[in-house]
Amino acid sequence: MHLLPGAEPFLSPGRGERARTGVLVVHGLTSTPQTVRPIFADLAALGYAVSAPLLPGHGTSVADLARTRYDDWFGAVEAAAADLRSGVDRLVAVGLSLGGALVAELAARHPEQVYGLVLVNPAFTATDPRLKVLPLLKYVVPSLAGLGNDIRKPGGDAEIAYDRLPLKAFASFVSHWPHLQDLLADVHQPVLLLRSAHDKVVPRRSAEVFFERVGSADVREVVLPNSGHVATLDYDAAELLRHTREFVARLSGETTDTVERG
Repeated sequence: MHLLPGAEPFLSPGRGERARTGVLVVHGLTSTPQTVRPIFADLAALGYAVSAPLLPGHGTSVADLARTRYDDWFGAVEAAAADLRSGVDRLVAVGLSLGGALVAELAARHPEQVYGLVLVNPAFTATDPRLKVLPLLKYVVPSLAGLGNDIRKPGGDAEIAYDRLPLKAFASFVSHWPHLQDLLADVHQPVLLLRSAHDKVVPRRSAEVFFERVGSADVREVVLPNSGHVATLDYDAAELLRHTREFVARLSGETTDTVERG
């Protein structure tokens, strides 16, 4: 299996007192850990134990992704979380888009593992009218144009992502949305939801569904005013990192001042 350059998974054991907190960082559909590198690199540099797995079918070829389904991706997240959790006192899970949905389900199914959630433009629903015919379309059209690189900032890092979206793999995610929405009632952990104001991939309705269904009373939304879907590589990346850093520090019992000093 040949990995695309820059698509490698990431693992850091952490150092010092902060190594007692593990952070699982999960990328989105058709993408790779490169998309969430600013998050895991920042937290690893601060000393937290960090894992950013490469989801099955990603980082190699569209044909590989076409053979995988939602259950494959969730199984990989479960395994990565269990590995990381075995060596830390608490686990914070971070996810972008599909990654946000995966870690939300992880929190619902394994509350003993997950201490808190950071969701960046999480995908729990969509409003594209083509989704109504997806159950049939997936048997006629193998793929559509990819979802990657919804980034408004010119001249920055491009997202390493497939240029095609395999419809059978995608349909496995879409068909899971009703069940996932029901599971949100079982999410009782603290949540930080970061939403881009100019997201062309995941509509605002997705965040609204999350707030309507989530069981947690400790939920905060931050709107990123100048970013597209891939907010980690866009104009508001520094703000996204600051909020994530402060959230992880709060759940770890640290002060903001301590985190800013590194």
